[in-house]
Amino acid sequence: MLTDTETRLLGVMMMVIMLGMGASLTFKDFAIALRKPAGVGIGLITTYVLTPMVGYLLATALKLPPAYAVGLILMACLPGGTTSNIFNYFSKGVLSLSILMTIVSTLFAVLLVPLALKLFSSGIEGEWQIPPGNVAQVLVVLLVPTVIGMLLRKWNANVGAVLEMLGGLLGIVVIVFLIVSWVPRNFGLLATTPAEVYIGAIGLGLVGFLVGYAFARLVRQDKRRSRTIALETGIQNGPLGVLIVLLTFEGTRQQEVLLIPVLYSLFIVLTSSMVTIWFRRITLREEEARDNAKIGAVTAA
Repeated sequence: MLTDTETRLLGVMMMVIMLGMGASLTFKDFAIALRKPAGVGIGLITTYVLTPMVGYLLATALKLPPAYAVGLILMACLPGGTTSNIFNYFSKGVLSLSILMTIVSTLFAVLLVPLALKLFSSGIEGEWQIPPGNVAQVLVVLLVPTVIGMLLRKWNANVGAVLEMLGGLLGIVVIVFLIVSWVPRNFGLLATTPAEVYIGAIGLGLVGFLVGYAFARLVRQDKRRSRTIALETGIQNGPLGVLIVLLTFEGTRQQEVLLIPVLYSLFIVLTSSMVTIWFRRITLREEEARDNAKIGAVTAA
């Protein structure tokens, strides 16, 4: 499904993406994050409870075979990343909240991703299980470029800002790369893939957006913050999911498990772009209404 060259390139790209994620953080950010329990709580619940639950329920409702189910649940258990920050930036979301949720998911990933994966995939046959230890090892390795990015940000803020933007954009480039190189070569596979697999891969992001927004409103976040949380909830780290599958399985089994992470990565850019445009229009209308209200108040006075 992926050539050796593509696999090695994906590994290098993930290192650069994590370097960019690290460059978006400072050591002070972690201290600030821990002093804001509401933001921390929202980040942890949406990333490691709500989204994995969405993945599990989709896999169960669609009656996906074990190979597809474990791929879907893996994607649901992963954190987001700087890609979600970029979509929130263009949607005119609350960028500070988006970054805070990224910090929280990054801070707890090594512990909570394996735990969530073990919990929500416990009913899947043993041969299709992804050992939590494998996930933890990959995340630990990827923490190295993250820490390097943080150190570079501390050394030079301008270098850090460039790396941050590069990491986020490269996340999108990876997915575009998969579309250009992978789709034509696997067109026959895509044409024969069952509809429920597409529903699971696309539905994870779409339902994640809805659940994230509903949860945010439930905990009394305003509409703009709720839209920010929705994007953070629906966007998972697709390239990381692909890399974990490549390092865990081999042969035919690898290709079967890999299908949903790759499809998710392909479609999440499209769905996130549409949602981002929609959210941006809503925010612009809200800003225009506030400006008109202020003008009206001044005129009346």
